[in-house]
Amino acid sequence: MTIHIRQEKNEDIDIIYNLVKKSFENAEHSDGTEQDLVNRLRKSKSFIPELSLVATDGNSIIGHILFTKILIENNNKKTESLALAPLAVLPEYQNKGVGSKLVKEGLKIAKELGYKSVIVLGSEKYYPRFGFIKAKNFEIIPPFEVPSENFMAIELEKDSLKNVSGTVIYSKEFFEN
Repeated sequence: MTIHIRQEKNEDIDIIYNLVKKSFENAEHSDGTEQDLVNRLRKSKSFIPELSLVATDGNSIIGHILFTKILIENNNKKTESLALAPLAVLPEYQNKGVGSKLVKEGLKIAKELGYKSVIVLGSEKYYPRFGFIKAKNFEIIPPFEVPSENFMAIELEKDSLKNVSGTVIYSKEFFEN
């Protein structure tokens, strides 16, 4: 298996939709609509084409990751950040390093584009390997109830979250059906 990471193309959209749907079919924490979220985010103001990435094995798309713009808001202070959501890998390719390659490449590109931090709601066993820590360590909180160990942040630039605190404001597309 030779995994390559590249930006999604228009002709990938239907494949990505089905891949995300299949990836989350048996996920423990899933509402089954992650594929629709990807499509909504792709049409939103928070979409960054360079940060919608696919993993390929030969000609087959086997994984997808999406980073979109969010804000961290505290009173009148707003700080731009990114949300990593969702990360999807076809079940038969899970636990083979595909997701890790997508996360690492996505974080690298985000940093190159000038973004300074990323927020993720995900597995406390998975994301810390990339440097994510509890967002509450930065006094950053989610806009909804989730266990603090699952709501994490990473600084892409040293101390970029040092003087940032507040509530994450996701784009409205995260809350639509």
